[in-house]
Amino acid sequence: MPTLISNELRKLRTIRGPWLLLASGPLLTVMGVAGVVAGDRDLTKPEAVTEAASHVGLMSVLALVFGIIAIAGEYRHKTITDTYLATPRRGRVITAKLIVCLAIGTVFGVFLAVTAVAAIALAFPVDGGSLDLSDDGLWRTLAGGIAWNAAFAAIGVAVGALLRNLSAALAASLAWIALVEGIIGQLIGDLDQWLPFTSGQALGGLPTAPDLPQWEAALILCAYTAAFTVVAISTSARRDVT
Repeated sequence: MPTLISNELRKLRTIRGPWLLLASGPLLTVMGVAGVVAGDRDLTKPEAVTEAASHVGLMSVLALVFGIIAIAGEYRHKTITDTYLATPRRGRVITAKLIVCLAIGTVFGVFLAVTAVAAIALAFPVDGGSLDLSDDGLWRTLAGGIAWNAAFAAIGVAVGALLRNLSAALAASLAWIALVEGIIGQLIGDLDQWLPFTSGQALGGLPTAPDLPQWEAALILCAYTAAFTVVAISTSARRDVT
């Protein structure tokens, strides 16, 4: 397994697209903080700080796309055949990709959290606000955002392994986030809090999140990650590569 993980890291270092995607995360986070400062909000209240920090979790969409590209990109460029020939046990390959993307998603989330804290510290005093590092809500929001990024990076790998077609995987995932969960929420009401992106909002402390305890949201996302992983590994082991 260490060799497979090393191989996956080496593969990711040879492509620029996914890394450029993640590089946009800090910029978008800073823009989100700036939007809170520019908006009609009382920056002296802790809620304004947590709202600004919640942009860390929103960047999980980028982590999701990164995870999809990590495996669906191999199907697109036909390198997956060589990968499976070198390691016939496909479950080990997907597990290695999951571990790598989970770690990258975590590091990405930590970097976003540092960026958000720095941006809040610089921007909030301009309009009378301040950054209180002793605020538990701030740290819960940041921790939830980091976990959300990690979980979505792993889910992205599983979705990419299931659908295999890069365009289809990206389109299906983004459509689910942008449209499907909203439609399902209108149909089933409060039960939409059990859906992955909605529970992610509760985990990441978004102001629009449902009234769901953060620990429950974390368990829900863990369950989705585990379920997607099991299905992706079992399905990939039975299908033809082409």
